Amino acid sequence: MNAPLKITKVGNSAGLILPKEVLAHLNAAVGENLTVVFTPRGIELSAADPDFDQQMAAAREVMARRKRALRELAK
Repeated sequence: MNAPLKITKVGNSAGLILPKEVLAHLNAAVGENLTVVFTPRGIELSAADPDFDQQMAAAREVMARRKRALRELAK
């Protein structure tokens, strides 16, 4: 699919209207969250991973506890 998307004003922000084919491909529905990743070719949209926030919280906790060890490994 190669269809142009128009940027519209939403309050003080901007928004895109995604066609239903795009939402189906993303396996997403209205009201759900998407993840945006910047790549060398542009951006990548994907359905948000519900476990991601928990995984990042666990990683931050380990990094805080093992700060010295990680600093040594980075040398």
